[in-house]
Amino acid sequence: MIDSKKIKALVDEWLDGKEYFFVDATVDKENKIVVEIDHKEGVWIEDCCDLSRFIEAHLNRDEEDFELEVGSAGIGQPLKVLQQYKNNIGNEVEVMMADGKKVQGIMTDANESGFTLCFQEKQKVEGKKRPVLVEVTKEFKYDEVKWVKAVIQF
Repeated sequence: MIDSKKIKALVDEWLDGKEYFFVDATVDKENKIVVEIDHKEGVWIEDCCDLSRFIEAHLNRDEEDFELEVGSAGIGQPLKVLQQYKNNIGNEVEVMMADGKKVQGIMTDANESGFTLCFQEKQKVEGKKRPVLVEVTKEFKYDEVKWVKAVIQF
């Protein structure tokens, strides 16, 4: 079986000096290799083809046959790496909490330990009979959430 660490090393070599960044690489037991890269302004198909050819040139099909798929981190897919979080600062995101509750708001910060979200939440306010929407800014740790997805606006 082809080692996913070898694939990541090849991707890192190809990425050197480029504005793209690594998102994920997996290799299953049938040697299907899936590589995901991303870029703040999107991924060009020509670059995916170039990376695919680069990886293929460094693997030997005579030793181990494989299937290779290179693409961008999909729209609507959960964010996986810190750079994706940073690229979404100022954008609307949807957060699925570990308890199953969803929160939607504007990501205002992201770092190695977590991210900050500004959103509206119903709260009981003194002097009011019913809860009212209040703007809340809250910091989340990555292990507190199941996933975070960018909200696509049309």
